[in-house]
Amino acid sequence: MAFEIIATGKAVPPHRVTNDDMAAKVDTNDEWIRSHTGIGARHFADADTACSDLALEAAKQALIMMTGDDREEALKEAALSLDMIVLASATTDYYGCPSTACLIQDRLGAKNAAAMDITAGCTGFIYGLETAAGLLGINPGRKRALVIGSEILSRVIDWSDRGSCVLFGDGSGAVILEKTDAPSQGPDRRGLVRSILGADGSGAQHLVIHRGGSRDPYKTDEVVAVSPHLAMNGRAVYTFAVKAVADTITALLEAEGIGIDSVARIVPHQANARIVQAAGKRLGIPDEKFFLNIEEYANTSAASIPIALDELNRSGGLKKGDLVMTIGFGGGLTYGGNIIIW
Repeated sequence: MAFEIIATGKAVPPHRVTNDDMAAKVDTNDEWIRSHTGIGARHFADADTACSDLALEAAKQALIMMTGDDREEALKEAALSLDMIVLASATTDYYGCPSTACLIQDRLGAKNAAAMDITAGCTGFIYGLETAAGLLGINPGRKRALVIGSEILSRVIDWSDRGSCVLFGDGSGAVILEKTDAPSQGPDRRGLVRSILGADGSGAQHLVIHRGGSRDPYKTDEVVAVSPHLAMNGRAVYTFAVKAVADTITALLEAEGIGIDSVARIVPHQANARIVQAAGKRLGIPDEKFFLNIEEYANTSAASIPIALDELNRSGGLKKGDLVMTIGFGGGLTYGGNIIIW
């Protein structure tokens, strides 16, 4: 029994914001942003677009790839084949309830699917894959899961912090994970074969939205001068991230008993190109082994890895049998990685 990714999809808002556009709003410039982050642009959703809207489109694109049919009738039938919807996000449609996954379940017409959200910061998609595989595996009647990472980070940008406001963008990525009869062990193994999930809650305050939760709720008649926004200790997050990437890659390789030459591509969370390059240098891994699209999309948190997987998949950058490693880190603080035989 294997858990294989059989289709991918993505959705990115059409409104593209370049570094020069950002420089018109805050005290920064293209050279500084590129040299410190590797980012050249990001995409922002319009005021009427929510997390579920992007997630729905990414899900539809994955279902269309799965069926090879973009007719509405085929899409509805494909949605009925889903047993589980797992959505990772830090910017869900609503506070706490209902889950955004439930909104997707209804809008797709996936009447047979259970639905749940995961909050694990930028590592959310990696957590989501492992969660979906576990839920499929524990019940013989479940076969197919839709796993989505979706974010509208433009709504929680702190525009007064010129060092962080340039980092984030909006987007969504999705995969369909299917339980198959392919082997999960041996030379012909397929699918998700290993995951490492971890957390360091002592760093929770390094990446946090302070207001609005039960710890610091808004009060009746309170005048809110600044909307809820993401606060980040950039230096602490950078230090954590470089170590998390390097340690997770090493742990996955050791657990599998393989060398880096066995890995076709490493798909990291697209937070900062310097983090990936620093971790790669520490391990002696060439930059070409990592797939980066941060220049176009910036940091889309839980959406960054599935967006990258979809781009690789559709461009022919992944071939059947390729060993792909995903690596994530983010708020919580959380970290993790998957090994997937494509």
